[in-house]
Amino acid sequence: MERKEGIVAGAAAALALYTLALIVLGPIVSSALTNRTISNTGSVKTIGVGIYQEQACTTSVSSINWGIVSPGSNVDKTVWIRNESNVPATLSKTTSNWNPTNASNYITLSWNYGGQTFSANEVIQVKLTLSVSSTIAGITNFSFDITIIANG
Repeated sequence: MERKEGIVAGAAAALALYTLALIVLGPIVSSALTNRTISNTGSVKTIGVGIYQEQACTTSVSSINWGIVSPGSNVDKTVWIRNESNVPATLSKTTSNWNPTNASNYITLSWNYGGQTFSANEVIQVKLTLSVSSTIAGITNFSFDITIIANG
């Protein structure tokens, strides 16, 4: 009988300790897990290329709305890029006009374009990836410009 009472007393002590830990640590853990969301709209400039929503290249892309993104997340957007110069070309990409200016310290834009040359009027599919650092702070909205250039 004493063994059962010892087990019950131990379980009660463990439950009390668990409850105390939840009371003390709950607000700390909760605040650490709170997500912040960030909205953005960016513009796309092109030189020698066309950026389109679909492979048929009928609907051009002049801006990208990344929607609401969370710290530590990645958001992908697929576009189709047509070489609108008259020579084979490779692509380059830059970002500029970050608002706020420190947003570029926490947000990056990458793509899966591998540097291949593509001919005049050829269309390739490219995935743009917006990555937001998990350490971003003090930024609730941001914007920037993307410039994609055909180098021939």
